[in-house]
Amino acid sequence: MRVSRDKLNKLAHTVADTVAGIEEVGFLEDRNTIRQEARKALEALLTQEAGIDNAARLKIASQRKIILEGSQEWEILYRKYYNDEVRKLGI
Repeated sequence: MRVSRDKLNKLAHTVADTVAGIEEVGFLEDRNTIRQEARKALEALLTQEAGIDNAARLKIASQRKIILEGSQEWEILYRKYYNDEVRKLGI
């Protein structure tokens, strides 16, 4: 899933603001550094998810028979291959 830069920044701000709102949490760094680290973590997760998605799609495309995206068979295979890829990564 592609997320725009603005949406990613907004999400990182929300994470930093939410964590800052927890009384039991104290920052050793300034809030902007926390926001930047949250953004890096979100980017890494989205990149990893894109790789998993791509691997699942490639497995479906490599089938002998042509399976149309959006069909019930495609959806079942996609979920199966997606979950297989997630398990490989230990997530």
